[in-house]
Amino acid sequence: MTEVSDREPPRRRVPGPARPVRPGGARRPGPGARPARRPAPPRRTPRAFRLGSPRPRLRMIGLALTLVLAAFVVRLLQVQAVDAGTYSAKAEQNRYVVHTLPAERGGITDRNGVALATTVDSYDITADPTMFTREQLKADDGPEQAAALLAPILGEDQEQLARTLRPKNKELRYVRLARRQTPQVWNQIKDLKTALTTKAETDRSTVNVLAGVFADPSSKRVYPGGDLAAGILGWVGADGKGGGGLERKLDKTLAGEDGKIRYAQSGGRQVPTAGSTETPAVPGSDVELTIDRDIQWAAQHAISEQVEKSKADGGYVIVQDTQTGEILAMANSPGFDPGDLAHADPAALGNAALQDAFEPGSTAKVLSMAAVLEENVATPDTHITVPNRLKRGDRLFKDDIDHPTWYLTLNGVLAKSSNIGTIMATGELGKTQAEANKVLYSYLRKFGLGDYSGLGFPGETKGILAPPGQWSTSQQYTIPFGQGVSLNALQAASIYSTIANGGVRIEPTLVRGTKGDDGRFTPAPEPAKTRVTSEKTAKTLSQMLESVVDDEEGTGTKARIPGYRVAGKTGTANRVDPATGKYHGYTSSFAGFAPADKPRVTVYCAIQNATEGSYFGGQICGPIYKQVMEFALKTLQVPPTGAAPARLPVTFKP
Repeated sequence: MTEVSDREPPRRRVPGPARPVRPGGARRPGPGARPARRPAPPRRTPRAFRLGSPRPRLRMIGLALTLVLAAFVVRLLQVQAVDAGTYSAKAEQNRYVVHTLPAERGGITDRNGVALATTVDSYDITADPTMFTREQLKADDGPEQAAALLAPILGEDQEQLARTLRPKNKELRYVRLARRQTPQVWNQIKDLKTALTTKAETDRSTVNVLAGVFADPSSKRVYPGGDLAAGILGWVGADGKGGGGLERKLDKTLAGEDGKIRYAQSGGRQVPTAGSTETPAVPGSDVELTIDRDIQWAAQHAISEQVEKSKADGGYVIVQDTQTGEILAMANSPGFDPGDLAHADPAALGNAALQDAFEPGSTAKVLSMAAVLEENVATPDTHITVPNRLKRGDRLFKDDIDHPTWYLTLNGVLAKSSNIGTIMATGELGKTQAEANKVLYSYLRKFGLGDYSGLGFPGETKGILAPPGQWSTSQQYTIPFGQGVSLNALQAASIYSTIANGGVRIEPTLVRGTKGDDGRFTPAPEPAKTRVTSEKTAKTLSQMLESVVDDEEGTGTKARIPGYRVAGKTGTANRVDPATGKYHGYTSSFAGFAPADKPRVTVYCAIQNATEGSYFGGQICGPIYKQVMEFALKTLQVPPTGAAPARLPVTFKP
């Protein structure tokens, strides 16, 4: 079977007439012929570029990388090998922090263990100023709002608090708003912060402006008695160190030794797992004084009342145990509160009883009498005719009152406090006045004049006592009755305690001992003792001093104490004004001890520049002596001796 194809059979080309050929073989174009092609322009052969060798560049790059890597290697060796210790120490320093553990300051008590100064927990109120900015509080007056809330609680100035919370240094993160505030104050602030936080959770318009207020634990020195014994105790400054009185003198004993704690921290918080090292603080020792709190209060109350009544510049009272030299009270007026120095009178700071030097006046006549008796120049019965006036050197001397010629015994000279009689008696101490001056000077020194008392108290004066060769013409005759020489109140009290103690001077003491953190009591060293006069002379002087109080001719009758024999002496001296250096006003005083025949307590009182009422020592200081002495005898449970007084003669008939 033959297959039929659908393809159209190919067409065959029929040859046509031949076309004429142009000379040279070119054909002539005819109708329908294509135009002849133009000859193509000759082709340009592209120029060949040769690339530079990469090896130099690779060498330079390799060298640079080598130098950089070498620098890193050198630095790495320096950090990890050469300076490894230094950087390790710096890292440790940044990682570890060291805090001081303050030692608890020892307390001060009276002789019976009653607290006079102690330390309690307190807080320094601080703040982070960056937490009071507008960015933090969304308020422009954050510091002012916080200051308004804190000022009444802290007792600080509101504007000053606002300035502190808005420091010039915008990066400052720590400021102290108040020092040593009580726990009650910090609790008030915490309660206020909590209330603001609670309110802010429910009221978005409320801002806790106290969020940046914090507290650093601290300690505060407090004085339970207020101004009681402030002159003795002193105070503690803002730096935690003693600033006056025994707080300063015994600062090392009271302060103890601070400890340290070192721990790792991160983000300002301790890392518990990193461990820590701690050197515990050593608490300061407690100090027990010789002071009796009750007697101190009685003395301070009595002198303050009289200074106020007399409109005087000030006054002091010393109470001393005659047998031990221990000071039972040392009171000053005006005083101050060591716990509130901001409101204290700067002139009242310190201890005037030890720091004021003044001329004692007639209370110093007992020194002249001690020299006369000890040198066997006279006896209490020796007759002395005392004129109304006595010319010595270039001066005319008189007694405090005009009087006809007095016919007095040596005992009467002391009882009536005669300046003229004292000059006459002490003039017999030597063949010449110069020799008499030397003898008297030696006794003044033995009794402690012109030297420190032995307390080592800050600011204590040793008074003024020139060598006899430097005494002026008038001083040769005024020093025997207490003018031209100066001392402090404790020196004056010590004179009478020496007589009361049978002629043996015991250095005064204020500290009985210390108690460490182990509870063991260490007594203070025994005070030095010095024989000044014989026991016989001391006993005779005691009897003569009784005449001052007991005899109607005496000047100290206001110091009598029913049931007790009292020995004492009045004093009224011209006073040197410390501001001008000239005599102005008077120093009024009274000194004595009781019971006279078996002494236990010495009391000395002085008032400076009384301007209202009497200025005589027997009139304004005699009653203080009586009041304080009665209280001290009862407190110490000293019974009357019951023996009759000697009643030495005061006058004689010519």
